[in-house]
Amino acid sequence: MLADLIFLAFVAAAVVDWIAVAQQHQALEWIAKPAALALLLLWAAMGDAPSWALLAALAFSLLGDVYLMLPANLFVAGLAAFLVGHLAYIDAFHAPLGWRVIWSALVLGASAPLGLRIVGAVPSAPLRIAVAAYMIVIAVMTGSAIAAGLPLAVVGALLFMLSDSMIAWNRFVAPFAGARLAIIVTYHVGQALLVHALRS
Repeated sequence: MLADLIFLAFVAAAVVDWIAVAQQHQALEWIAKPAALALLLLWAAMGDAPSWALLAALAFSLLGDVYLMLPANLFVAGLAAFLVGHLAYIDAFHAPLGWRVIWSALVLGASAPLGLRIVGAVPSAPLRIAVAAYMIVIAVMTGSAIAAGLPLAVVGALLFMLSDSMIAWNRFVAPFAGARLAIIVTYHVGQALLVHALRS
């Protein structure tokens, strides 16, 4: 019962964050955004057998949320935090190495046109390398989810990948209407599905 209440609190915080983003209510977003991930982390910790890798993935995601939310230019710090989070997610999946390699290669191949377009638009060489490395890691995370054979995790990983792709496109290629709301909704739903698949 307590775990269910924690999950409902996460949903409520996420929806409040979506409303804050849609209405450009920055103060409310600063409260709701970290609260949502903190509650999701707590819900994950209350699973039957949550792995340290899953908890680390969420902890670094929460750190990345804070970095990207603050008014200072902490994009690289946020990118690094989420990269570590994806490495932790990769470790949280249980799948044969061979299948991980095959599915990761397929995901990388399918996303290569979009990835190359984004990387090509990044203004500086060091940041370009960081963004490229990040896109490779999230593709491997998605490939690992597919290899693990967990349908909810696959959908969650794809939504997470979509969210990050929209962040990069909106930042480096061409800003588009409704970007921030689309990014945060796909992010929260993706994270929730990943946790649901991995927390037990």
